[in-house]
Amino acid sequence: MNTKIFNWIIGLLCVISVWQLASAGYIHAKAELAQHLVEQAWQKTKQGDKKVKPWPWADTYPVARLRVPKLGVDQMVLSGASGRTMAFGPGWMKASVLPGENGVSVLSGHRDTHFEFLKDLQVGDLIEIESLDNHSMYKVTHMGVVDSRDHQLTLDAQNPMLVLVTCYPFGGISTGGPLRYVISTEKIQNFVHF
Repeated sequence: MNTKIFNWIIGLLCVISVWQLASAGYIHAKAELAQHLVEQAWQKTKQGDKKVKPWPWADTYPVARLRVPKLGVDQMVLSGASGRTMAFGPGWMKASVLPGENGVSVLSGHRDTHFEFLKDLQVGDLIEIESLDNHSMYKVTHMGVVDSRDHQLTLDAQNPMLVLVTCYPFGGISTGGPLRYVISTEKIQNFVHF
């Protein structure tokens, strides 16, 4: 093979490799930066402002804070669960009750950024939700993989629950797919926030 062609192919492969690494890094950097901006919007919301957008063109706003002390997780939850919203943080599915309220609250996030930690949760672990009105503590009671084509989430439970959902498998190279990893919890404490 001609040395000039070989060098050109090697150069092209290097450019493609750098581009792929930069794309992967960009997703994680965007997710981290967004959480800081959402945190600022949350602080303004807690001071009395309503539906504070983290940046002027945002179509979402923070509704709660999610913490998992055991894993060092501290994330802001955004209103809505579209793919666009979940690029910036976990999203609250509006068909469910607000996080911390009585009923079933469903949060979803991407498996490779904000909800990657779900793979490390175990039955009995504690999850804290801070809403505008209270702090709620939940205990993980069940986890498993479901096929979204065969399984529908029931939102009419009698007991207060928090459900966390992400795509499955973790570390998958293709997006989408029908499998979901679902964490179910039950509310164990409610602290009034002053």
